[in-house]
Amino acid sequence: MMFSLRRKSATVVPAGPVLDLSGERLRRALADLATSAGPTGGVERYVTALHLKSSLFRELLADGAAELTSTEFLDLAAFIAPVRRRIGPVFDRMGIEWMRAHLNALLRAGEPADARLAAFVEAFPTGKDMRWVRDLGAEILHFTDPDAIPLMTRWVWDARVGTGVLREIWHAPDVDAAQITVEDDLATFLVLRGEIDGFLAGEGVFRDRVWYADLLISHVYAGYINDRGGQYLRNDFTVEGDPMQHTRRMLGLDAVDTETGRTRLRLVDGSAHEFGGSLRARLDLFSAEDRHANS
Repeated sequence: MMFSLRRKSATVVPAGPVLDLSGERLRRALADLATSAGPTGGVERYVTALHLKSSLFRELLADGAAELTSTEFLDLAAFIAPVRRRIGPVFDRMGIEWMRAHLNALLRAGEPADARLAAFVEAFPTGKDMRWVRDLGAEILHFTDPDAIPLMTRWVWDARVGTGVLREIWHAPDVDAAQITVEDDLATFLVLRGEIDGFLAGEGVFRDRVWYADLLISHVYAGYINDRGGQYLRNDFTVEGDPMQHTRRMLGLDAVDTETGRTRLRLVDGSAHEFGGSLRARLDLFSAEDRHANS
């Protein structure tokens, strides 16, 4: 790792590829995260929201997906921004029984998480319009077992196209021209999380570092969207005037449309998916998040 930090607590980084990360870029992003989150309740408010999101995933998938209903699956999908725009027609075609079978395989312990994720992706139809499937599987793995499995979405690192947070925090004079040859496998994501965890410890963050890390890397990529995002990113994420809007959306924390009280997930008929009754009472934090942001 290229940057040197005086860490205030020991963090063990697992064996894996060497990641040449920029401490200065991380420090700037952390400072900007604190400043940007201030008007909408501070970083702790977002940490609490991520706790709640994870608790929803763990509750609905505590025993795998054998009993998962269609409504409950769509409830989860509503919290994954790249998925909720595209899942409607696919889910309508595949159905809940097909989805349960592949979710159960994804969640079954035994094989490494990245092998299970790859098998999950391969079970779906292929094509550019199906790339969101990796994000679906990656978020389900992470938010059902956040301590063991890092966030392995495409926006964190996609080795095939060489884009993601990893590039944005890489130590190089010109990150656009840098040749980053590491894979987007579990070993890479574990090392990345270990390095981010050590950085946060060195900056005085002593609890909830899993969620602080998620917020930090999503804020890094939100900055990329603001500065250089292509049209396909802007179609998914662009909303003007709120420095935390993209950060919330990367992590699915804007799942509730505050004007309608419905989710931002569109069904095959174009209507908005509504949360199941068992979850509605627990979702006030997410709607309050956006109301506070837009007030």
